[in-house]
Amino acid sequence: MLRFDPFHDIDTVARQLLGEATGSARAPRFMPMDLFKTGDHYVLNADLPGVDPHSVEVSVDNGTLTLRAQRTAPSEEGVQWIASERFAGTYMRQLSLGENVDVDKISATYNNGVLSVTIPIAARAKPRRIEITGESQPKKIKAQSS
Repeated sequence: MLRFDPFHDIDTVARQLLGEATGSARAPRFMPMDLFKTGDHYVLNADLPGVDPHSVEVSVDNGTLTLRAQRTAPSEEGVQWIASERFAGTYMRQLSLGENVDVDKISATYNNGVLSVTIPIAARAKPRRIEITGESQPKKIKAQSS
């Protein structure tokens, strides 16, 4: 008798989308992040616990923001693993930026395992009030019959 598991295929696809490499339970899956807007800028916070700060890279190229980091695994020599759930390897996340951000003023910090990227909104994209000019006294218009 064959058993039908409708969730098996969904689970397999989900694992592939999250980056789990076949045969490697220690490969990085994803870089969880929060993205929000506050005032005149966006803030992106990405969790990267245990990552060497010197391996963290933030770059912008052709409207794409790329976050990259590396966590090295401890030496495997002479080790008998009991549990191995912490991921090692390269983490990467890419986001498309809109035209309304100031890419020249993007800044980043890395503290306590959290990468924070500040993405300012460009001055041209900020709402502004348009001053209306004209005569101080309205003109009277006379209607003409034809």
